[in-house]
Amino acid sequence: MKLYFAPGTCALAVHIVLKWIGKPFEAEQVEMGSAAYKKINPLGAVPALAVDGYRVMTQVDAILNYLNASFPEATLGPNKDADALAHFEMNETLAFLGGDFHPAFFPFFVPNRFTTSQDAGAQDAVREAAKVRIDQVMTHLNQKLEQSVFLVGDRRSMADPYAFAMTRWTEATDKPWQEYPAVRRFMEHMHDDDGVIAAMQAQGLI
Repeated sequence: MKLYFAPGTCALAVHIVLKWIGKPFEAEQVEMGSAAYKKINPLGAVPALAVDGYRVMTQVDAILNYLNASFPEATLGPNKDADALAHFEMNETLAFLGGDFHPAFFPFFVPNRFTTSQDAGAQDAVREAAKVRIDQVMTHLNQKLEQSVFLVGDRRSMADPYAFAMTRWTEATDKPWQEYPAVRRFMEHMHDDDGVIAAMQAQGLI
């Protein structure tokens, strides 16, 4: 397996899961959107995962589900005997992270995509509006973590690194993750994890 990543993006989630699985893999840093990388992933986005005998995989939640299905011994998602509700809870959480949490940050980091005006004031207004949505999804995440340091169930899962990778982005806002008590406990727990540390070191984040 070969992971294509850009430091600090949601590709960090896949990087952590690969460390947790413990099987050999390569990791290559790429420039998102570059002509060279678009030959690997035409959308220019990360992560992408190359697997022998198959095309390059894209979309973080799909990659996480593939890794969980391929390495069930890592117990990072519902096992084969899990009931429908266990699968729903995981899928609901991944859908929230990919469909609500991740997009909440787009206007903050790339405001030019959300206005036709090139005026700095207009783009600042987009960024300010994004902070409201970011607070909403962070508040929801905080509520989901109030009873446990794990996002789904009573053990670590593929959802945890996904939430961790994106929650780090709040450090660029004026209300970072430390201001949400349950999220802070979750993040501190993740920061102590050997696989998280190894992946962050590999990406030059620590």
